[in-house]
Amino acid sequence: MGEFCMICILHSLLALSCGGLMMFHNNEFLEFSHGRDHASKLVGSTPHDQLLIQTSDSFSGLLLFVIGFLLFMVAFVKDREFQSFFARGCVLLHVAMAIWRIYFERNLEDVLGRDWLRLVVGDLVFGLSWILFLVYSWRETYD
Repeated sequence: MGEFCMICILHSLLALSCGGLMMFHNNEFLEFSHGRDHASKLVGSTPHDQLLIQTSDSFSGLLLFVIGFLLFMVAFVKDREFQSFFARGCVLLHVAMAIWRIYFERNLEDVLGRDWLRLVVGDLVFGLSWILFLVYSWRETYD
C-alpha cells in the first residue's frame, strides 16, 4: 500500500467518523470537542434556534461524511500525476481553512473559547501531511 493510499485512508477514517458523530451524536460530539460549558452555548437558546443549529450541524456532518467517502475512493488511484495534483489541492484547502478560522472564528471567541487556535493547528497538521507526501514523491522522482 502506497503513501498516498495510507494518507487518504487516514484522512478518510477521520472524516467518516467525525461526520457520523456530527450527524447522529451531535450533543456528545460538541461536549467532547468544546467542553460542557461551551457546548451548552452552541446549541441555541430557543427551540427554533436549536432546530436550525441541529439541521446545520447534521448537514455539515453529512458533507464531512461524503468527503471521507470520496477520500476513500481517491485513495486507490494509481496515477502519480493525479496524486500530486490532489495533494496540492488538499494543502491549499487546509491552508484556506486555517486562514478562515483565523479571520472568522477568532471573532467568535466568547462562544468557542480558544478552540479556534486548536483547530488552526489541526488544519496545518493535516496540510503538513500532504506536504510530506509531496516532498517524498518529489524525492522519489528526482533521485
